[in-house]
Amino acid sequence: MCMEVGTSSVQMLPYTASSVGVARRRLLGDLTEAGVHEATACDASLILSELISNALRHASPLPGGMVKVSWRLSGDRVEIAVGDGGGPTAPVVNRPAAGALGGRGLGIVDRLSLRWGVYTRPDGGETTVWAELALSTEGERHRRNAAKNGPDGHRGTGPGLVIASSRDA
Repeated sequence: MCMEVGTSSVQMLPYTASSVGVARRRLLGDLTEAGVHEATACDASLILSELISNALRHASPLPGGMVKVSWRLSGDRVEIAVGDGGGPTAPVVNRPAAGALGGRGLGIVDRLSLRWGVYTRPDGGETTVWAELALSTEGERHRRNAAKNGPDGHRGTGPGLVIASSRDA
């Protein structure tokens, strides 16, 4: 289905906020070139953005003021990883209050990925947070949605949701 992403899939980027956009654009370009479905590529780029943002907010840089970003297509999955110099706490999914301004990053990763995890080198010099997403074609997505929602989809309504207007009264 998809070809292996080339050597550009491992990058050392500056430990700055501008690296989020750089990495996201490169990932989208590689996945698009490999024929990955647009929605999957967008989910992957959102996960990558969250992982880099968390590294910048909660961890220290790798030597040289860098963050390591990688992705790889493998069979029916795309694997994404971000390595940093580690931080004082382990990455976990938070349950922020409804009005909280942050704290949802790994919750988003958890929702969009098949699985994710954290690897810390035994010497503590690098922590890598990784995630895997399933690759799917447009036809596979349509079949899954039809199986879940019926052949015509939701048509603007979710399970148990009724849309009514004042004219229905």
